[in-house]
Amino acid sequence: MPASTRHHRALAVFVHCLGILAAVPALPAVAPEAAAVPRPPAVTPQPTAPTPGPTAVTPPAPVSPPPAVAVVARPPAAASAEPTPPSAPPAMAPPSRTPASVPAPPVTVAVAPESSPAPRYRIHVRNVGDSPVDTTVRQELPSGSSPTSISDGGRSTRSGGSATEVTWRLRLPAHSTTTLGTALAATAPGQALTAPACAFTSDGSRPYDCASATWQAAGTPAAEVTDAQPLWRQTPVLLAGLAVLLLLLGAALFWVWRRRRGRRVTAAALSSGGGSDDRRGTIYPRPATPSPVRRRRTPPVALLVGAAVVVLAAVVGTAGWTATRRVSEIDTQKQPTSGAWMGTGVSGPVGVPLRESAFEFTVYRMSCGAHGSAGAADGGTAAPASGRRCQATVGVRNVTGDQQPWHGQMQRVYLPGGRWVSTDEPATRAANLGRDVFANPVAAGSRVVLPLVFTVDGRDPPRQLELRSGVFSAGVRVQMP
Repeated sequence: MPASTRHHRALAVFVHCLGILAAVPALPAVAPEAAAVPRPPAVTPQPTAPTPGPTAVTPPAPVSPPPAVAVVARPPAAASAEPTPPSAPPAMAPPSRTPASVPAPPVTVAVAPESSPAPRYRIHVRNVGDSPVDTTVRQELPSGSSPTSISDGGRSTRSGGSATEVTWRLRLPAHSTTTLGTALAATAPGQALTAPACAFTSDGSRPYDCASATWQAAGTPAAEVTDAQPLWRQTPVLLAGLAVLLLLLGAALFWVWRRRRGRRVTAAALSSGGGSDDRRGTIYPRPATPSPVRRRRTPPVALLVGAAVVVLAAVVGTAGWTATRRVSEIDTQKQPTSGAWMGTGVSGPVGVPLRESAFEFTVYRMSCGAHGSAGAADGGTAAPASGRRCQATVGVRNVTGDQQPWHGQMQRVYLPGGRWVSTDEPATRAANLGRDVFANPVAAGSRVVLPLVFTVDGRDPPRQLELRSGVFSAGVRVQMP
């Protein structure tokens, strides 16, 4: 074979292979049903005895087997199976947030005030479990008060700042109730005092349950708060003055109208009367005299100007009183609670339930560690060298009919100077034994008592604690003692 012919044939084979490789991606894919059906085993032909003949039969040339096709093995589908639906995406959908079931605490607390001249409280601590429990009971006393008597086993300590607390360490038998008592020094008449109490674990870190009570002197009604306003800014006085002014104005207008009307009647009578010629009789009628043209009665300009001045003065006075009253009601120490916020902001002291749009918050206690005690070993975030942890014991009650989520970034403490710090969520999770209290919503009508931890810097304690159920909720503000 000439060399040129061999080159042409090799080139033709190469081009033909390139065309086959280019056409392979355009071939239809193998149907999944066809790929799922197993192929029948290949039948190997049995060799037969050669037929004797005069000539020998040349064996056929060996044929190379076809290339093997990789087939993914799938279970055979049933005969009556329906068409296979499309498979789910590989990413797993996030689970729905359902309210976490919080177990009932083994220890419950109830606080009740006594009807006495001086503030007295009874604290009932009950173990509802089947085994003895070691607990630490703390009662937060109002700011500026001091205990005069404490039941056996209790002692008074300073919890930081001017606040005082009474602490008991108890071992409660199963299904038992222990009653504790405290008495405070007498206060001013009509002054109400709120003293919350909580039962903690034996180390005093995690609360079991909390309760609060407000003492009011027996036979002394609650003091009514009245606005000490000037006389001209009180609504009844302004209304009475306006009514008297309108009556006087009406009387003056009526008197002026009657006087002018009398003058006109007299003038008309004089103009229609006769002189000396009228006394003489005549048989001829007098010629008709033209009657004077009567002008339209209009009030005098002085009356119109006076009435306009009085009305203008009344409007200006009412507007000024309303604006002054609105301005006097503005508290410059409060955060803005109108506009896009839902509900109205509420403020109160420690131990008093405060309700906002969805939750009822009660702050029972706030305690801060020593200066520079915040470290990474306690489960919180990195803190400066002067940082410390402040833990607030908070009761949260869902007052709505639906589950309500809440967020750690919306719970804040305000420091001196207007600075604020959000919840330290890692430290809060560690204080709640690894449970993320913000991961699941609060069930409808349920109540939980839990610690919230804040990492602050400086030596000054927090001045205010702000709690919210949602991003747009007006929230509540608790003043720290």
